[in-house]
Amino acid sequence: MEAESGPENPPEEGARALAEFAALHGPALRASRVPERYWGRLLHKLEHEVFDAGEVFGIMQVEEVGEEEEAQKKQPNPGSELCYKVIVTRESGLQAADPNSIFLIDHAWTCRVEHARQQLQQVPGLLHRMANLMGVEFHGELPSADAVALVLEEMWKFNQTYQLSQGTAEEKVPVWYIMDEFGSRIQHADVPSFATAPFFYMPQQMAYTMLWPLRDLDTGEEVTRDFAYGEADPLLRRCLLLPWAPADLQDLSPATPEPPAEYYQAILEENKEQLPLGISPVVHPSDHIFRVYTDMQQVLKGLTHPRFTFTQSEADADILFSFSHFKDYRRLSQERPGVLLNQFPCESLLTVKDCLASISRRAGGPEGPHWLPRTFNLRTELPQFISYFQQREQRGEDNHWICKPWNLARSLDTHVTKSLHSIIRHRESTPKVVSKYIESPVLFLRDDVGKVKFDIRYIVLLRSVKPLSLFVYDVFWLRFSNRPFELNDLDDYEKHFTVMNYNPDVVLKQVHHDEFIPEFEKQYPEFPWKDIQAEIFQAFTELFQVACAKPPPQGLCDYPSSRAMYAVDLMLKWNTRPDGERGSCVPRSRLPGFPSQPHHRRKGGSK
Repeated sequence: MEAESGPENPPEEGARALAEFAALHGPALRASRVPERYWGRLLHKLEHEVFDAGEVFGIMQVEEVGEEEEAQKKQPNPGSELCYKVIVTRESGLQAADPNSIFLIDHAWTCRVEHARQQLQQVPGLLHRMANLMGVEFHGELPSADAVALVLEEMWKFNQTYQLSQGTAEEKVPVWYIMDEFGSRIQHADVPSFATAPFFYMPQQMAYTMLWPLRDLDTGEEVTRDFAYGEADPLLRRCLLLPWAPADLQDLSPATPEPPAEYYQAILEENKEQLPLGISPVVHPSDHIFRVYTDMQQVLKGLTHPRFTFTQSEADADILFSFSHFKDYRRLSQERPGVLLNQFPCESLLTVKDCLASISRRAGGPEGPHWLPRTFNLRTELPQFISYFQQREQRGEDNHWICKPWNLARSLDTHVTKSLHSIIRHRESTPKVVSKYIESPVLFLRDDVGKVKFDIRYIVLLRSVKPLSLFVYDVFWLRFSNRPFELNDLDDYEKHFTVMNYNPDVVLKQVHHDEFIPEFEKQYPEFPWKDIQAEIFQAFTELFQVACAKPPPQGLCDYPSSRAMYAVDLMLKWNTRPDGERGSCVPRSRLPGFPSQPHHRRKGGSK
């Protein structure tokens, strides 16, 4: 590295500034593989907001010369009737060894997906600029619904993403951005001449894209980058490049059998769980007073039974009731086998979405059980998902999907879409699953709104794994959407989601379970609630049976000192009879979504 110095920056000050910059941003730069020879000039350009790419590069419009090329006309610049390239225009070319050969690209639009439509409609000039950048026709001054819809579809060919590592859960939701006209004209190549990476400059709280060469270039050579950077597998590259290079994967089997044992072993190691040794259950006398250690206010306020008392010493506790993920079961089983705790070893198989989808296949084969919408892990099953999506599209079947992070709750970073390009690109942010969206949910008539979606939360208590002992609390909780359900406006949160209790500005509709049941039976007299609830409980039974069917880490661990409560969220879906008419209503997990008190962390996810 070379420190930037000059009349205003003596060498010692430049070296000190560079050392501070490297200490603060070095991990991010190394993760992006930015050579250290560029760091000094990068700091200078960031501090002084130097955008000097125009001195070295130019944008060239490409004209097609043959009729046979007409069909491929859009491929170099998707979504546009015009084709562009970025080329080196400086007569001396560009040398990769030159410390100045790193450039900043500004961002034309930055947003979170759920705000994109609103910004296009309300931010002056944004829709017009994005339409021009993407080659979408735009007429007049006022935003039109058609133009907005086209930009929202085309943007997945231009979007890039990054995620903040600090802040609230809401602030950590992935950010999507579109580079300015210069950056967006850089085309794909399997063997690229340049690399790009997003960079968040902390002193300015600003994000840029860095551009640097991978080799020397002469004047007239094209600037390219790899849109599937870092992926070597040919099939996955084909999948990742599908938004720009259409591909038919229908011949690929969409079957998704349960992963091998090694998959679950890797999860155990990622979670850093140490499995317990075998112990015998501890029997306490009937008058034993249990000392409880907890970090949860709900327990401190709600546990009032005289057989329990609280202690501030974890070492003195008979019961550990913890919000955080307990890991060292081995040590606990060795040193204090009689201590009870509110978690089971390997319970992330239930509480993390990709694991829940995997173990559920034991109940229904590769297609999954009837109570789980068809679900794919975008990290490991992307080709199978694309094949399944394209097959459904070919058959004219509904193709709405819901894309969810493995680890987040409260509908954060969760999106309903029928855009294959959107789902493929979401794979680049946080690890996600994609589930078939319930296109025919059972609705509830709200007098103040109309027929809305709703979901149901049951609390289950797992008493033991062997023998399986499971209890369900017969009081359940209900959550409602605030707008009538239709399969449109997929980014309308209050139409398609039911979690309303985290935003003080949003109406929260509450109905007690014993008020809901007679009202539901009034609206659907042919479906007594006791029959529906029996099906729901049967689904719970099947889920826990398969979760306990294999030894750890492929199944929940049989640890006699464990007890755990889980919240199960589900919706009701109409079955379709062979004649196409609506049949019975059946429980479908709102899925996969199966939160418990301790939210387990997985690599690439957050608490």
